[in-house]
Parts: sequence; C-alpha cells; structure tokens
Amino acid sequence: MPYFTTPEDITIAFDVIGDGPPVLLLHGFPQTRAMWHAIAPALAERFTVVSADLRGYGDSSKPDAMQDMSFRHMANDQVALMQHLAFEQFHLVGHDRGARTAHRLALDHSGMVKSLTLMDIVPTHLLLDQLTQGVARAYYHWFFLAQPTPFPETLIGYDPDAYFESCLAGWGGGMEGFDPTALEAYRKSWRSPACIKSMCNDYRAGIDVDFDLDARDLDRQIEVPALVLYGTDGAMGQAYDVPATWQNRLSDMQSAGLPGGHFFPDTNPKETVYALIEFLRAQTL
Repeated sequence: MPYFTTPEDITIAFDVIGDGPPVLLLHGFPQTRAMWHAIAPALAERFTVVSADLRGYGDSSKPDAMQDMSFRHMANDQVALMQHLAFEQFHLVGHDRGARTAHRLALDHSGMVKSLTLMDIVPTHLLLDQLTQGVARAYYHWFFLAQPTPFPETLIGYDPDAYFESCLAGWGGGMEGFDPTALEAYRKSWRSPACIKSMCNDYRAGIDVDFDLDARDLDRQIEVPALVLYGTDGAMGQAYDVPATWQNRLSDMQSAGLPGGHFFPDTNPKETVYALIEFLRAQTL
C-alpha cells in the first residue's frame, strides 16, 4: 500500500483508484479506509478516488500527544497528501470523525475544496454545547473515551473486539450488513494499543481542542456546494433535524436521509453511492 509522510512527520496510508476529478474519502471511528470498500470502486468509474487512514487510525501514524489528534492536525495531513498527489482542489467526503475533519479542512483550506459531503454528524460545537440527555446516552463514548489516560485504554484493551463491535452495533442498525473483509481490517486496527490510545486522544482533543477552535468559527459559512447525509434510523437522525443543524454553516446545502443507522455507508453502500454520484456529477458538469 502507498504511504506519504507529511511535513509534521506523520505517515498517512492511502489508496488511489480511478480517473477523473479528484474525490477524497475520510473514514470515521472506529474504522479505517476499508469502510469505502464498496463505495470507492463505484465512484472510480467517474472520479479519481483517494481514500486515506486518518492519523491515529488504521495503518497511519499514531501520535502520542493528545493535542496532535485534533481535527485541524488531521485536516492538515490530508491537505498535504492531496498536494503531494498534485491535486490543488478536490471534492471532499467524510463520515463521522472523517466528516468532522472534513468540516475543519473546509474552514481552514476553503480554496482547496470544490464540494463537501458530511455523513451523519451534527456540528461538534453544537453537540457538546447543547448536549441533551438522549444524545448523552447514545453518544456516551464521547465522554468515556475522553477520560484521562490510561483509564479507557485499560478497559478497552481487555477486549477490544467486544467494545468496538458494541459501537458498530449501536447507534442504530445492528451488525448486519458489515462486510467481513472490512470488519477484519477494523479489528486489526483497533486491537493495537497505540490505535486505542489515539482514538481516545481523538475524543479528548474533540473536547479540549476542537470545541474551542469551532467556537471561533461559529459565524463562518462554508461557501461551496455541500451535501448532508444521515441515517434515518441512527442516533443523530433520531435526536436532531440533522440538516437544520447545518443550515447556518453551509451556504449551498442539499440533504438526504438514507436507510440505516450511523454506519449506513457500510451497511447500505448502494444507496450511499447513488446519493454521492448524483451530487458529485452535478458539481462536475
């Protein structure tokens, strides 16, 4: 597999397939770039598709410091990767933590983003600043993983498969529909103690770093075509009017609810591909 080392000395694992306008795909927690196994080949019939492991995940570097797992650092990695591949502008698609990274990338590097697709998230600042009881119950992991090291790492390390598979099965949808090969890639990643620590640091940074960064940008709008997708059976789709949470942050937004829970790109890839292609084709006509 190809690797790229960023100016921050972070190694990013990635894949490139297809030919056409560039599209960058960013996975979420607790996954790897393997989540795009059914989506990337379909997009590659029309686009050059880059899928990358975020720092701290999969085959990419696992920085030790909490602040090094902020979405700003993650976004800078991906900007450096796309510049290395000679793509100065690209379409950007993210799910879960990858979507939060994509949102930060679009804020910090707006000139590079031709379109933005965010999958099954509400804004980070909104979720943390206006936390409801229902969301706290469903997304308890935000606060468990953010506890001081080594508490969550120790508990998760006792049986990583049990913990992370409970995450996949939760948030609406169950375990049905996950591809066995993708699951093996996820398990290989999350069984690594360094990856467990990085994922915890991702959530620590979400509260200790990213919340404040987002607070400074509450009045900013991203002015590129944007698509907001969410799982109709997922925790976010049940707790929020997801498109409405983005209304003031995206100036040119489309939205759609897709069948399934939070992990609909894994469990309903055909519907996801259809929504993406319809949106991306309109941006490249």
